[in-house]
Amino acid sequence: MARFDWLRFAAPLALTAAAAAGAQDVTAQADGRYLVKFRDFNNAAQAVAAMGGRVALELEPQRTIAAYLPEHALNGLRNNPNVEYVEVDPRRYLMSQTTPYGIPMVQADQLTAPNQAGVTVCIIDSGYHRGHEDLQDGNVSGVNNPGTGSWDQDSCGHGSHVAGTIAALNNAVGVVGVNGNGALNLQIQKVFDGASCGWAYSSGLVSALNNCRNSVATGQRLVVSMSLGGNVSSKTEQAAFQNAYDAGVLSVAAAGNDGSTRRSYPASYPSVISVAAVDSAGVVADFSQRNDAVELAAPGVAVLSTTPFKVSSLAAGSSRWVASNIDGSARSAVSGALVSGGLCDATNSAWAGKVVLCQRGTNTFADKVGKVQASAGVGAAIYNNVDGGFSGTLNGTSTIPAVSMSKADGEAALAAANGTTTATLDNEAGVAGQSYSGYEYYDGTSMATPHVSGVAALVWSYFPSATNAQIRDALQKSARDLGAAGKDTATGYGLVQAKDAYAYLLNPPVTLAVTKVRSGGKYYADLKWTGLSGATVFYYRNNSGTSTANDGVHRDGPLASGSYTYRVCDSSNGTCTSSVTVTY
Repeated sequence: MARFDWLRFAAPLALTAAAAAGAQDVTAQADGRYLVKFRDFNNAAQAVAAMGGRVALELEPQRTIAAYLPEHALNGLRNNPNVEYVEVDPRRYLMSQTTPYGIPMVQADQLTAPNQAGVTVCIIDSGYHRGHEDLQDGNVSGVNNPGTGSWDQDSCGHGSHVAGTIAALNNAVGVVGVNGNGALNLQIQKVFDGASCGWAYSSGLVSALNNCRNSVATGQRLVVSMSLGGNVSSKTEQAAFQNAYDAGVLSVAAAGNDGSTRRSYPASYPSVISVAAVDSAGVVADFSQRNDAVELAAPGVAVLSTTPFKVSSLAAGSSRWVASNIDGSARSAVSGALVSGGLCDATNSAWAGKVVLCQRGTNTFADKVGKVQASAGVGAAIYNNVDGGFSGTLNGTSTIPAVSMSKADGEAALAAANGTTTATLDNEAGVAGQSYSGYEYYDGTSMATPHVSGVAALVWSYFPSATNAQIRDALQKSARDLGAAGKDTATGYGLVQAKDAYAYLLNPPVTLAVTKVRSGGKYYADLKWTGLSGATVFYYRNNSGTSTANDGVHRDGPLASGSYTYRVCDSSNGTCTSSVTVTY
């Protein structure tokens, strides 16, 4: 059954600094699961077991054990000289809440990827519905993390929805993703399972990150997409993502869905791109997190993408429109004459036995469906009052089925609603254990994140020699500014733009910045330039040129008091930056 839940954060878990043995003291976690970082990883698991702990997961690259620890084991390991620190293993939750409006909005339809065979997007989520008509079957591999079932099955639909935004096929059915040619390599890391997907541990996320890295050849371009998070940070997790970034990995995560200024992790680590959600008009969603870690924004409201669930629909005459189940309504298929109910803000005895079209607005979804139900209507279809579709909930239940529809589809159905045309409204849940090629509208920073992950992979496919830092910089510099000028806490640098990032990397602006530095009682000038393509450059100080590598940075000095005018020129074609003068 498809869900439209907002992100549920775990309650904050307090951490306090410890004085003993350089380790970190921690408050008790409800299930007693912790991360233990060892200085020497040899016999680490045995050391945990010897103290009465139960090993859950070994993170060898991080020299860390995830384990369930009774109080005496926690105290013993905290004082073990081979233990660097002990911390809570914090939980990570799904951030669930594209429609194709997002594809042109991020300019993905203006580029066709030329070299995606060398790019992999690793999706850490609830799995992948490999049998979906709109999801690629080739170039996909995965790993089953402990206790989550098969990676190519998706019990809650979240991971498949994310995957559709990144790579739904351009195949004349369903929707199209940011990378729709079927050539992008997908690596699926399943860390959530069950009907609601619930939560996973930070250690499971770190293990999945390690698997992502192990799945690609050294030097291959890797984007890690994570529509998940929690409000407790982890030193182990932060170090793992920093190490991955230093090794060339580009990680992207959801900023969070509780509409506060609270930070979410892993999105708020410096090595991870934090993504906020906006609607089709570019307005930041009220549920989207706002803090100084937010880096980019992308479509995250009423996002239509792929799910493993049966497609809800409304059919009348020879027409059929895709709809979304309204959460809490009865799941069934009903038929009756199709009538218009306007806003459905009052009961009407003429609706008895009929399928009623209701326009969104004024009263709640629950009230509209309740009015139809009280009028003995057999089903309600609520259509949007603005362009695009939407997801909805009754915050309760009804005895009749109810679905949501886009404005365009609702108006088309309205034209057929003459009170005599028979309509069928179908939002049945489907056969237990059977997967379908479904499509649903979801909301959340979870839905914004794959837009950015997909754009990063798309742009990177054009520039195989670019670093992760250069791709990240291009995404920042080319983003369409939203709201107040400059970077802000709601949308970061702005709406991610694929074509503009491509243009930025193709013809980067030629710039020079000079910073005055005092070190060891002496003065220096730190030069930083962009946009020069040769292997070497000449930097000029007061028209005196010196050759240096074109790595974008150079420290000149020490310098005496006075004024110095700098410019940097490309040794291959003579292109020069503007001059910058500094005075000491």
